[in-house]
Amino acid sequence: MTPFVTLEGKRALITSGTRGAGAATVALFRELGAEVLTTARTKPDALPDELFIAADLTTPEGCAALASAVLARWGGVDIVVHMLGGSTAPPGGFGALGDAEWARARALDLNLMPAVRLDRELVPDMVARGDGVVVHVTSIQRVLPLPEATTAYAAAKAALSTYSKSLSKEIGPRGVRVVRVSPGWIETEAAVDLAERLGAEGGVEAGKRMIMQSLGGIPIGRPSTPDEVANLIAFLASARAGSITGAEYVIDGGTVPTA
Repeated sequence: MTPFVTLEGKRALITSGTRGAGAATVALFRELGAEVLTTARTKPDALPDELFIAADLTTPEGCAALASAVLARWGGVDIVVHMLGGSTAPPGGFGALGDAEWARARALDLNLMPAVRLDRELVPDMVARGDGVVVHVTSIQRVLPLPEATTAYAAAKAALSTYSKSLSKEIGPRGVRVVRVSPGWIETEAAVDLAERLGAEGGVEAGKRMIMQSLGGIPIGRPSTPDEVANLIAFLASARAGSITGAEYVIDGGTVPTA
């Protein structure tokens, strides 16, 4: 019996695939038959060497080196999943974000430019073949920013989403699909650590409640899991989603209010 979703024979580059939702996506793509490469600045001991290329994607040089290595290994790529993202900006709202803080946080260098640079290197081959999928992982923060903490990150993810939509309109007619996945709070290792710090004496569950309250609540009562995010990405990258392009799929347990 043919599985509902398969990625058999596909070559997939997944950035930031060493932990959290990225690691879950790498594992699922391999399970579904894809040949996978992932990247980060340092390789975890448990990750096989043949799956990993070390690169600092916050720099033009790092993106160029990764793209060159991927093309040297495979000659082209069928799926690119841009998982890289994050925030290092200080809390305190817009007033805390002077020019130096914007530069130090490198929000655009982390959340936007790696996708722009890698797409520029890898998408032309997809267009030439008339086939391929690009997945940009955005965030609900682009429509639900937390002013005290995530202004820079939210602005960068909004830029990524707009760039992704524009790219989809340009290359969709040439056979290459571009989709966005917009997670809310994901229960990663880092999220659990944050919950432990916030919860203090109340423990992890108290910290989780604090985070959910800061988001205005999560109707399903819990964050998404890395595996749930990976499941959505795999479906969108598969032939089952063959007519889907230019769209953004929110996976947030109902956090963002909708009409």
